Amino acid sequence: MSDRPLKLISGSCYLPHPDKEATGGEDAYFLCLDEQVIGLADGVGQWAESGVNAGQYSRELMANAVAAIQEEPKDSIDPARVLEKAYSRTKAKGSSTACIIALTSQGLRAINLGDSGFTVIRDGCTIFRSPVQQHAFNTPYQLQSGGTSDLPSSGQVFTIPVEPGDVIVAATDGLFDNLYSNEITAVVVHGVRARFEPQVIAQKIAALARQRALDKNRQTPYSTAAQDAGFRVYGGKLDDITVIVSCVAPNNL
Repeated sequence: MSDRPLKLISGSCYLPHPDKEATGGEDAYFLCLDEQVIGLADGVGQWAESGVNAGQYSRELMANAVAAIQEEPKDSIDPARVLEKAYSRTKAKGSSTACIIALTSQGLRAINLGDSGFTVIRDGCTIFRSPVQQHAFNTPYQLQSGGTSDLPSSGQVFTIPVEPGDVIVAATDGLFDNLYSNEITAVVVHGVRARFEPQVIAQKIAALARQRALDKNRQTPYSTAAQDAGFRVYGGKLDDITVIVSCVAPNNL
């Protein structure tokens, strides 16, 4: 850690779908603070129709990712290799999206598969947003054990230079379906000005996303995408919401 010029100061918030609180919802995430890696996964809810809790798949996938990170060289962690190992070791039934982001000496290295993802905010502007990967509306790319799924190699890989003061917001689609980029950025800017900890900013973003998810009259990214696909849908989409906020800081702080 000590020879890296930058570090991530991270915090998170997870709000399971109100109907799934008893089972913990279907999202999973991790923060590896020493290794400077964050990750999240969104288990695909349709498995419930077959009596399968996809949260078990996403949680096992993320636990295996944390184990794979321990096998990586400290200063050049490769998120794509981590996801490949985690996928090959995950045997639970179900499927999920995945996003893993590492701060390395080359900047941010990331892999994203599906409709989870991340944004990078600098000086109040979104300078990067990972594209959504989906086969059709509401059918994201997904990893699945022992089935005909997408593979980790289908994920998009990114290397992004970052500087002190940048803020990374990584989240499942429970956020991105309900808040537009400018709404996320506004919460981040307010939080940074107020000197809130990353966890508090994550909580405020998640709370606003949940508020929008319950609003039947407001146009949201989800309703816009649904209408573009030919569906008559209004308002937000109630879902599990995972938000990780990571602030880039000089490593001497």
